[in-house]
Amino acid sequence: MTGRWAHPCWWAACLLALLLHGPAPARALPDAIRIGGLFHPDDDHQEIAFRYAVEKINSDRTILPRSKLLAQIERISPQDSFLASKRVCHLLGVGVAAIFGPQSSHTASHVQSICDTMEAYVDLVAAWGWKSFTIIYETNEGLVRMQELLKAHGLSDYPITVRQLSDSGDYRPLLKQIKNSAESHIVLDCSTERIYEVLKQAQQIGMMSDYHSYLITSLDLHTINLDEFKYGGTNITAFRLVDPENPEVAQAIHNWTIGEARLGKKVDFKTAAETALMYDAVHLFAKALHDLDTSQQIDIHPLSCDTQDTWPHGYSLINYMKIVEMRGLTDVIKFDHQGFRSDFVLDIVELGPQGLRKSGTWNSTSGVNFTRTYGEQQKEIVEILQNKTLIVTTILSAPYCMRKDSAEKLTGNSQFEGYAIDLIHEISKILGFNYTIRLAPDGRYGSHNKETGEWDGMIKELLEQRADLAIADLTITFDREQVVDFTMPFMNLGISVLYRKPVKQPPNLFSFLSPLSLDVWIYMATAYLGVSVLLFILARFTPYEWPTPNPCDPHPEKLQTQFTLMNCMWFAIGSLMQQGCDFLPKAVSTRMVAGMWWFFTLIMISSYTANLAAFLTVERMDSPIESAEDLAKQTKIKYGALRGGSTAAFFRDSNFSTYQRMWSFMESARPSVFTASNIEGVERVVKGKGSYAFLMESTSIEYVIERNCELTQVGGMLDSKGYGIAMPPNSPFRTAISGAVLKLQEEGKLHILKTRWWKEKRGGGSCRDDTSKSSSTANELGLANVGGVFVVLMGGMGVACVIAVCEFVWKSRKVAVEERY
Repeated sequence: MTGRWAHPCWWAACLLALLLHGPAPARALPDAIRIGGLFHPDDDHQEIAFRYAVEKINSDRTILPRSKLLAQIERISPQDSFLASKRVCHLLGVGVAAIFGPQSSHTASHVQSICDTMEAYVDLVAAWGWKSFTIIYETNEGLVRMQELLKAHGLSDYPITVRQLSDSGDYRPLLKQIKNSAESHIVLDCSTERIYEVLKQAQQIGMMSDYHSYLITSLDLHTINLDEFKYGGTNITAFRLVDPENPEVAQAIHNWTIGEARLGKKVDFKTAAETALMYDAVHLFAKALHDLDTSQQIDIHPLSCDTQDTWPHGYSLINYMKIVEMRGLTDVIKFDHQGFRSDFVLDIVELGPQGLRKSGTWNSTSGVNFTRTYGEQQKEIVEILQNKTLIVTTILSAPYCMRKDSAEKLTGNSQFEGYAIDLIHEISKILGFNYTIRLAPDGRYGSHNKETGEWDGMIKELLEQRADLAIADLTITFDREQVVDFTMPFMNLGISVLYRKPVKQPPNLFSFLSPLSLDVWIYMATAYLGVSVLLFILARFTPYEWPTPNPCDPHPEKLQTQFTLMNCMWFAIGSLMQQGCDFLPKAVSTRMVAGMWWFFTLIMISSYTANLAAFLTVERMDSPIESAEDLAKQTKIKYGALRGGSTAAFFRDSNFSTYQRMWSFMESARPSVFTASNIEGVERVVKGKGSYAFLMESTSIEYVIERNCELTQVGGMLDSKGYGIAMPPNSPFRTAISGAVLKLQEEGKLHILKTRWWKEKRGGGSCRDDTSKSSSTANELGLANVGGVFVVLMGGMGVACVIAVCEFVWKSRKVAVEERY
């Protein structure tokens, strides 16, 4: 088995040799059983494990009590296959029972791995939910092993990239290509000796950040010094077959170290998987040979490479090795009928600030089982955050981020203020991290160019990992969520319409007529005339309205009634004006008419009076639009949105017919109705004097109308969305920062921040004062409101004077005519 193979193989080569061709005489095992070991000059640890395994078995009288094992060790060159064959033939000639080794692919083409850990890597990648990743391999054998991982991924929209390490030792060009591809998930399959150098060069080009994850296929990651990487926050994970903290393993290593020290040798054991596997392989062989010896008579004789002799007990010994169950340095040793190890457990280890620690286990039956709780993981992330300085990207957008007004030149974070600046400050106080604020170079939020496939603005800064957080009035959209991570929303909002305030209508001179419509006034006049005429007619018919002029004369020659046509009209108008009259009906019929007329006037006058107050005190506004639907129905008023923003994307991607029609109008409008910033859109609304409306987020509209009293929000919100803090994909800080935002929300600090920057700072609240002043004087009526009443009064007085003159002239002329005759 090669040192670069990441498989827990139980013997590199166990060549069970037969001495004679055909049946051999029945004899017991010899007192000395030779076993051979082929080792390279660099395989010191495997050789020591082999020797101490033999000594351990010889000291244990429960295994092969009548025999002792003798270690026959041969050293060979890794590149010399011919010498390896000669050494094997030599060992067979001296009568070895088995040969262990070698561990190089050049000299052990016959060596076979009897168990495979690729299933574990497939399960772990699935448990992590990696959609795409890059495989870095060293040799062609490594690529063959990775086939299982490639097959498990199957056909997908997310790519898997396969790259091979160069033999030059300079891996930076390859790593830079991977970095430029924005891939953060990497599977590294290389020899244990190369792992440190690959990680070191990855660190040098900036690929050991909090957003990168490495899955190392070597089972000996714990033997490498990773102190340089444990504070970087990079997720470095591997499987481990041997637990150095296991008491049995620790005791074995202690015994080996003391034994070598007695020989004057100082050996630093790393508890590599190969070393432990060699130790367990010798024990497995001895246990199987012991069981075979108890069931049948066996013997061992030398063999020659030039003959075809076989050993009749060879297959029996192999079968016994398959059914043996024992516990060794690599935990429980058990095989299936094909000779592959089964029910073995691998530890999942991760690199943290304290070094490698166990985070879970894997076995072939239950798969991946993480032992660390979610709370423990988040606690570690918070601890990592406390030692970090995060780069925060933003853009200038009131009131989220603005430059401070100062006579002195400010630098760093102190030059900015706003809602987003206060928010990140509050979050940093909760989580304990430091931060540096940088403006996005292009001043854009982040939109996707479908032609080039690239993002701009703050999203580009995150994707290229030049920033750790993006905080501004950045809307959480589906497209953005596909490429970056967002926290929970810190502010909920929707799209609305910014427009100028409605123009106040000048008061109508005859506004006192407004409570009733023209039809009602006509019907009332008709009712008045009809009742007057009906009262006049009924008074003529009924005898009870013709009283005797002189009570002393019961039979006068001439009767008189007060209900002349003029008196009936006077009676009706007096009742209508709630003033009464100096005569009243006496007959039942005329009283019935009068009662119904009084009831009618009571209802009409009450309704008029109640409605008159509202019409005289409420100011009437003239607004050409009341909602987005009104905008869509007309073409006189132009409307637009921020170019490349989420508002424009909402109309572009909407399936609602009204919004589709609005998007078509905005696209075809010339000159363009889109703006480069929200500030430009607000200025166009102010200068447009009612000819332009701007579609933007409701929170931004609230901020503008608090300071510009000429503008207002028209209609409700067209959708519902939120602002969130964006992070690079797979950021480990997402949950921690979302928790901090939730805490601020529950404590009411988000509301306090919004009140501060919307209604208090930078001129906020000025329009609220105007509103309160107007509301306090709403009940005061000016001459313009009641001027019509004065006009009616003056007109009535004038008509009365004219009638008086006419009456005087008419009476004077009549008297003159009478005196003449």
